[in-house]
Amino acid sequence: MDDNLEQRFLAEGGEEKTDLKTRVWGETKAIWRVAFPSMLTSVTSFGMIVVTQSFLGHIGEIELATYALIQSIFVRFINGILIGMSSATETLCGQAFGAGQYHMLGIYLQRSWIVDGITATIVLPVFFFTSPIFKLLGQEDEIAEAAGSISLWFIPMLYYMVFSLTMQMYLQSQQKNLIVGCLSAFSFTLHLLLSWIMVYKLNWGVAGAMGSLNICSWLMVLGEFVFIFGGWCPNTWKGFSKAAFYDLCPMIKLSMASGLMLCLELWYTAILVLLAGYMKNATIAIAAFSICVNVNTWELMFCIGLLGASIVRVANELGRGNAEALKFSIKTIMATSICIGTTFFVLCLVFGHQIAHLFTSSEQVAEVASTLSTFLAISMLFNSIQIVLSGIAIGAGFQSVVAMVNLGSYYVVGVPVGAVLGYVLNLQVMGLWIGLISGVALQISILVFIVCRTDWDEQVKKASERLNLWLVDDEQHQHNQTLSPP
Repeated sequence: MDDNLEQRFLAEGGEEKTDLKTRVWGETKAIWRVAFPSMLTSVTSFGMIVVTQSFLGHIGEIELATYALIQSIFVRFINGILIGMSSATETLCGQAFGAGQYHMLGIYLQRSWIVDGITATIVLPVFFFTSPIFKLLGQEDEIAEAAGSISLWFIPMLYYMVFSLTMQMYLQSQQKNLIVGCLSAFSFTLHLLLSWIMVYKLNWGVAGAMGSLNICSWLMVLGEFVFIFGGWCPNTWKGFSKAAFYDLCPMIKLSMASGLMLCLELWYTAILVLLAGYMKNATIAIAAFSICVNVNTWELMFCIGLLGASIVRVANELGRGNAEALKFSIKTIMATSICIGTTFFVLCLVFGHQIAHLFTSSEQVAEVASTLSTFLAISMLFNSIQIVLSGIAIGAGFQSVVAMVNLGSYYVVGVPVGAVLGYVLNLQVMGLWIGLISGVALQISILVFIVCRTDWDEQVKKASERLNLWLVDDEQHQHNQTLSPP
């Protein structure tokens, strides 16, 4: 059975007439058709951040700690906003694609550029006032001063995120994200080469590492523009349209709910990194904690491939109106993700003490980081469960509900527990990480309850009503079109 016939067969409920093995195989193929390119993109994109940190870490401890603070707090803060707001694009595009409203994907993409671009401009001043902000937060003067110059290098990255995130989600919702994975892998490889040349051969230091990061990131965005505008998305991209300016309020509302949901997740770790800055030997604490955070996040990048798959599968089946296929997809994705998480759990237990040496030449930093290896392994296992649950929520449009769950789990439980263990009981960075785990464990428990109790037949009806409410007729769209694609 070829892929098109198989998808149509499953969409029409034919899976009920087949054995379990055939159903699992068909669903697994549908999952990995989205998950592998998404995984490749997320791993290599984050790999560029990690490579930059590694080069800066070998320049000096101050550069490593400064980059870690900016990347873990400001960039994570803003990236959380933009990823969250862009996830609204994936929800709408995925459901519209499943419903056969193909021309709406291009309109949703343009609306996301408008909303995300304005948001990025609003938060832009953060990078100009990094030093006084860090001093106000009580960070060491040496770190705060060094942060002022490095933060300016992140400004091009801000607008890179606006376009890259939205286009990735637009392409992913129609299962055309392999091109994104290839572009990201190319950019990662080029970044390794350019960083080595600029930092070690040309001795450009911080400027070389950050310059390479910006160049390679924007090459990826340009490639995505060429793919979309060049005619490879003929059904979903029909040119710029005035319709992009219609119904922005509902788009903003869903984007804000999405942004809040993911921001509360991403800021959670950032706050714990900030707390590490108030401990004894702050430079060592920040560097060690940030290394573990980045290793944990890199593993999370593998799981993000399944995040994308769960969003697309849930959104597509909601758009098609197939609740049974949706529930089967959820079970299959969850089982797959747990297997991946268990693999990383074992690897981290075995090699946890050697990981820190990839990022620093300081034995003191590596020793502190290695004490967290067991807890890091537990976090990796939790990642595999939490990420799929979040994807199900995004695909179904549950962002506002999950935002409240994140608020309670992370900030009412996780952060206070970490602060008490780290400062009151003097467990230092280990206490902070235990707090991190406790918040994630509570979040997983609540989300599992929500997913199991959801009436998916009712959600199918709600998705259909929402899509029909926001639908722009194809003829009206052609009338409003202001620029045709090449």
